[in-house]
This record gives sequence, structure tokens and C-alpha cells, in this order.
Amino acid sequence: MNAKPDVQLPAVSVIMPVLNEERHLRGAVQAILAQEYAGEMEVVIALGPSKDRTDEIAAELVRETASDSKRVHTVPNPTGRTPAALNAAIKASRHPIVVRVDGHGMLSPNYIATAVRLLEETGAQNVGGIMHAEGENDWEHAVAAAMTSKIGVGNAAFHTGGEAGPAETVYLGVFRRAALEQQGGYNEEFIRAQDWELNFRIREAGGLIWFSPELRVSYRPRPSVKALAKQYKDYGRWRHVVARYHSGSINLRYLAPPTAVCAIAAGIVVGAALTPLGFVIPGGYLAAIVLGSLPAGKGLPLKARLQIPVALATMHMCWGFGFLTSPRSLARRVIASRRPAVRVDAAS
Repeated sequence: MNAKPDVQLPAVSVIMPVLNEERHLRGAVQAILAQEYAGEMEVVIALGPSKDRTDEIAAELVRETASDSKRVHTVPNPTGRTPAALNAAIKASRHPIVVRVDGHGMLSPNYIATAVRLLEETGAQNVGGIMHAEGENDWEHAVAAAMTSKIGVGNAAFHTGGEAGPAETVYLGVFRRAALEQQGGYNEEFIRAQDWELNFRIREAGGLIWFSPELRVSYRPRPSVKALAKQYKDYGRWRHVVARYHSGSINLRYLAPPTAVCAIAAGIVVGAALTPLGFVIPGGYLAAIVLGSLPAGKGLPLKARLQIPVALATMHMCWGFGFLTSPRSLARRVIASRRPAVRVDAAS
């Protein structure tokens, strides 16, 4: 029997924006270098102005891989902004498949091989999968449980899983370089939600975005209540920008947190000023997140389970507050920077 000829796998560029990632950077890069992928690969790290040992660790990784087939390179990102970092890394990279990874994300061993296969099978311009939050201490375990539960994030497929198929956007993403170049990369006005905006342009141009639960990235949650609160306030703030940028993109899942914030605030005011019945609303919310944390915390240590309601309330309230206080001026600036989608067939 004749052996099948070897199939030439496309070369891959992995791009990584980093800022203050000394805790996870080495592990994230090692997970990339250990990928079960036979094609050529490079890693390009875009370095923001970190205040910890991130730059030093990145320099070590460059030296350690200088003679390897899978080499690590760095490029500067003086703004510290994620979309600028991504564009700088894309420009410095050279291969036809571009894999986005964050400095606190750990790729599963067959992530790149699976993504390349899915790009070929589906004809998609971008494929992505599940953002699987995993903690390393009790607080992070609590946040991870909240972020992977429906009471925490609703029915978001890239958090909780779902069927493979077309999607509006995906977590991180594995792109065809041609699609990135045709759309001019990321819109740098989108400090957050830049993935959604780029995927919107790709879809508007006729391209396919594909979600698959086969793709899995382990994500390290924010290490404190303060950091989680800022993250989710920014998420809500920028989701309102997206809603103003594209009026058809909002749904009930996104409206739930701001509605909860308004209802709880009104209940507290009514309860304090008029009748104790007003406290039924905040009391009901508290009961709901406590009860909802029970299945979410199954198998976790007691200290982690007790912190899940805190994580849930932080996520919901800060997301809702960010959404409600998102200034129209921010949306106007972003809308003014709108880039027209470039049709894939027209540019190829």
C-alpha cells in the first residue's frame, strides 16, 4: 500500500498583546510553543508599557528561542492599547494564518491544528471557541465559576459552550491573514470590543465567522474585586458604544445588567424613603445570586463557593453601571472612525 503524501500545513503567526503580564506570560507562550502542530510557527509579542517584569520575561523568551524553529519576537506598543498592539503584531508577523492569544490565555494542545482544520473545512475567515475561565486561588476559582455559569453571563456560547456554527463574533480568533489585511486590521478607537467590530466588518463584507466548542482557551480571571470591577465596567461601557455604533446588535442579555442596576437602585431609594417593600427588589436579587452560586460552585472549596455571589454581583453591577454611564461622545468618536467593510471577493 502506498503511503499518503505529506500535506503541507500553512505557516502560522501567533500574535499576543501584553501589558503587566509577568504572572502568566511565560506559561502562555510555553503553551503556544508546545502546540501539536507540524507547520511553521512564530510568536510575536506586542509589549505595552508594563510596570512589572513583563518586558524582562519577554526578552528571556526571545533569547531562549533564538535558535529554535518556533521563535519568539517582540514589537513595541507604546500606547498600551490592545487594538494598537494587535495591529503592530500583525504588521510584524509574516505567515498566512494569524492566531490571536492574550498574555493570560493558555491554548489547549491541539488548538492551532484544530483551528487550521476548521478554517479549511468551513471556508471561514475567522474561527474561535470557548473562553474557559480557570482560577489559581479561591477568589479566581469563584470568578471562573461565575464566568462559566448562565447566571453569570447568560447564554454566551464562548463562555458556556454550544453548537458549532456561524457566529457574530468569537473569543480571540484564528484568522486568514488576507481577511485582516483586506479590512485594514483592528479599529484602534475600540479600546474594548475591537474583536466584535472587526468581525462585524468581516461579516458585512460577506465573510464567515465560525464558533466551535472544539477550540478551547484557558483564561485566568482578574486577581481582585477591584480589577474585576474595572474589567466589567469597561465591558459595559464599550458594549453600549457597540450598540450605538450598530443599532441592531443589542438583545435582552445585554440589557439585563443595566436593568438590574436601575431596579436595585430604585428599590433601595423607595425602601429607604417610602416603604420597606422597596427592599424586596435588592433582596430578591441577592437571593437569586446566592441560590445561583450553589450549582456554579459545585466541587469548589468552601471559601471559593462563598465568594461566588461577590463575583456575580461585581460582574452584573459593574457591567450595568458601565453601560448606563457610557458617554455619547465616546460613541460619536468611534462612529466617526468607522471603516467601510471591504468585500473579500472584491479584494482577492
